[in-house]
Amino acid sequence: MAQALGEDLLQSCELQDDSSSLGSDSELSGPGPYRQADRYGFIGGSSVEPGPGHPPADLIRQREMKWVEMTSHWEKTISRRYKKVKMQCRKGIPSALRARCWPLLCGAHVCQKNNPGTYQKLAEAPGDPQWMETIGRDLHRQFPLHEMFVSPQGHGYEASDAQESPSSQPQLFGLAPHPHPQLYVFASQGTQQGGGGDVWAGAARGWEGLPRRLAPNGVFWHRQQGLLQVLKAYTLYRPEQGYCQAQGPVAAVLLMHLPPEEAFWCLVQICEFYLPGYYGPHMEAVRLDAEVFSALLRRLHPRVHKHLQQVGVGPLLYLPEWFLCLFARSLPFPTVLRVWDAFLSEGVKVLFRVGLMLVRLALGTTEQRLACPGLLETLSALRAIPTAQLQEEVFMPQVHSVALSEQDLQREVKAQLAQLPESTSGPPPRPKARLAGAQAIFEAQQLAGVRGGTRPEVPLIVVQPPEEPRPPRRKPQTRGKTFHGLLTRSRGPPIEGPPRSHRGSVSFPDTPF
Repeated sequence: MAQALGEDLLQSCELQDDSSSLGSDSELSGPGPYRQADRYGFIGGSSVEPGPGHPPADLIRQREMKWVEMTSHWEKTISRRYKKVKMQCRKGIPSALRARCWPLLCGAHVCQKNNPGTYQKLAEAPGDPQWMETIGRDLHRQFPLHEMFVSPQGHGYEASDAQESPSSQPQLFGLAPHPHPQLYVFASQGTQQGGGGDVWAGAARGWEGLPRRLAPNGVFWHRQQGLLQVLKAYTLYRPEQGYCQAQGPVAAVLLMHLPPEEAFWCLVQICEFYLPGYYGPHMEAVRLDAEVFSALLRRLHPRVHKHLQQVGVGPLLYLPEWFLCLFARSLPFPTVLRVWDAFLSEGVKVLFRVGLMLVRLALGTTEQRLACPGLLETLSALRAIPTAQLQEEVFMPQVHSVALSEQDLQREVKAQLAQLPESTSGPPPRPKARLAGAQAIFEAQQLAGVRGGTRPEVPLIVVQPPEEPRPPRRKPQTRGKTFHGLLTRSRGPPIEGPPRSHRGSVSFPDTPF
């Protein structure tokens, strides 16, 4: 197995198109087959130990407990305390809990619950030969020096070099103490077919200090076949969209943290609600967002926008690689995870903020623009931002400080949609299909559940009007008619005859004394 591992690594180093990817940090460090993997699983990576800006262990433990409390009552939390969820996502989800939080944020857990057995049927069904050939050619390009995708053989995991079979270990839930000291991993319920052991949902990333060729209990993971199954399942689930090459890095990052079924439903949510129209055959939403990004850049950084226009660098030359892959191949991997945390919480607004910040870091000063007199120099500057400026603790606060709100983005989308020329080659963009983050997706799923579920019948109360409506009561006309006037007007001639005496009364002269 070690020989096969070395051959795969030596073969992967010949791929020149992947050597510039910052998403796989280890690709910059050389192809040594026996290099130590960093804490994110990249062989030869530079993140073996946490950096100086890494939060201390006590702070990480506090954040873990906060997320455990929030996810234990997720519906209440996302509906009533979304601001707290958003702030915690901006601080970064703990590595041990991303496997639990990502499906909750994007709504994949609801899709998986409402469609039991769907992924298994899609994974077992034969795929379209055209898409299968294309996917097979792209597998080796997805993080070739990551330990999960370094070997094309195997499915899921195998209990090699394990002292004890995984099936003999107790199944754990929530935060479980790792066999190694001071380490915690999140485990989710479930078993994998053919493996006979537990599926460690979040254990893929977060085993600091553990030899990267071994997962917990000596489990060695192979995920190239899992990546093939996830991408094939999506082509069967949405045959009208098929397969897009940019879906490979997205699915690969999901598989680094999640089992294949959960990764598949997260991919479905990203493609249909976060970025609809991005991965279809016409990619109509990418064209629209490129115009939106150019307009925002003109408003926020007019000098940079003017320079890009002068050298002929349009947004379509650099933006699709950023947005389609969710910056998975453009930023250091710890920063990629932080971007994903905020993206799954707040939506596509985060991608625009990250893109605007990258352009500012690359071409924000006069000296930087003077050093890029042409198109090639400008594109190289956009792809060669110093890594020190892209570290998560330095870069992410700057991203969240970009003056771009959801209202600003929607206003610009409407303006550019009205100016976008009609294309006869594909459907028009549908920006209304895009939902703005986790709370909007939760509300949409709740509404869909109410519409699709059985609701109790509400009795209909009918109020019948009276048969003959009564005329309105009129106030008597008493204007100018006082009591004294009534007596005066009614006084007539004197009445002849003896006077009428009061009952039971005697006149004064007849009263005896």
